[in-house]
Amino acid sequence: MDPTFIYVLFGTFFLLLILGAPITASLGVSALAAFLYIGQNPASFVQIAFTSVGSFPLMALPAFILAGALMEASGISRRLVDIAEAFAGPATGGLAAATVFACMFFGAISGSGPATTAAVGMLMIPAMVQRHYDRGYASAITASSGGLGVVIPPSIPMVIFGITGMGMMPPPEAVAEHGSFQTLSIPKLFIAGIFPGMVIAGSLLTMNYVLSKKHGYRGLTDHWSTDSIKTALRRGIWSILAPIIILGGIYSGIFTPTESAIVAIFYTLVVGIFVHKELKFRPAMKTLETTTWISGRVLLILFTATVFGRLLVEQRVPAYIASAMLDFTQNMYLIWAMIIMFLLFVGMFMETLAAIMILTPVLLPIMYMLGADPVHVGIVVVCALAIGFQTPPLGENLFVASGIGGATIEQISYRALPFAAASIIALFIIAYVPEIALWLPRMMGY
Repeated sequence: MDPTFIYVLFGTFFLLLILGAPITASLGVSALAAFLYIGQNPASFVQIAFTSVGSFPLMALPAFILAGALMEASGISRRLVDIAEAFAGPATGGLAAATVFACMFFGAISGSGPATTAAVGMLMIPAMVQRHYDRGYASAITASSGGLGVVIPPSIPMVIFGITGMGMMPPPEAVAEHGSFQTLSIPKLFIAGIFPGMVIAGSLLTMNYVLSKKHGYRGLTDHWSTDSIKTALRRGIWSILAPIIILGGIYSGIFTPTESAIVAIFYTLVVGIFVHKELKFRPAMKTLETTTWISGRVLLILFTATVFGRLLVEQRVPAYIASAMLDFTQNMYLIWAMIIMFLLFVGMFMETLAAIMILTPVLLPIMYMLGADPVHVGIVVVCALAIGFQTPPLGENLFVASGIGGATIEQISYRALPFAAASIIALFIIAYVPEIALWLPRMMGY
């Protein structure tokens, strides 16, 4: 690894940030400078960037953004918000807590962090702002909760980890020292992700309660009303059926998570035009404009950040750091701490799926040598990289929430720090207590 390359790449990046350049420009210019330094053809810069925005799972992002915008225009979102408000009742920060639960629910639909943020944000951010929540706070809790979309199954990153890790057998030295290892499978990863997702959600709910109490985000009513809940459920029955139909279709194998976004669009059009009769032509055209604008912001940052991350890998920076861990210590807790901090750093700069495909062949053999279960390793890796959705400069969820809520990236990033800290604490608990991830698969016979 050439140390000068690190100085060129990160030096240019931080210099441009200090000068006030946009994050997208800072990433792109620094990556291009590094390309020129190592003598590569700059044309490959564009090829890598173009490939990064051409992945099939990424198609769910604009589709769910459009579905969320159509829900807003057709009255579905308003009815869902009414239901959330009815159940939130007098709870402190209740509507923000409902946002966390909604992200868990939509995460089981999309399998994508940005798509979950888009789908839930279109519903909940305007509702929270209307209820006098700070715009930056409303966007931050949504962006932070959107990471649950890749932890709660089905999860696209878990599929990628499973595909990458299933072809890697434990080293003979690891088998001789620790015995045989459990097999790695995608269904087992899905089941293992349920409780860790709940642990992270619990940490976000706890932090939301503390901050809401501090800022005076009180409950919506003085007490829960059964009549209000029944009325909201009756008026919002078609709205509730939307995620139920999508979930049922995914788990029955009728369509994939990405295809479910198209189903959501079609269902919303039918309900908005023929049932609620609130979706008009002009608002419908406005949703296309909103979808294009938000998707463009997210894809542009992904366009340049992927090249930045690819350069790190090609120069073997992650491999160098990972190999140095075993030379430093073989204590399992210290190794987990170093890996978690390393993954959090990588998640700030590299797209999640690319990071998993690149780092799994590096990290999994190390953890095999320490006797770690590969399923547990996969859950920790996915959870750690999911936090990257809410941390700049890549922070895709931040850009989605910014586009929806209207707050600046800086405002959202600052208010998202406590939620990131809560998620990191939950991540350490998941890493240090393997049974959180492994108990349920074992009970189900895996």
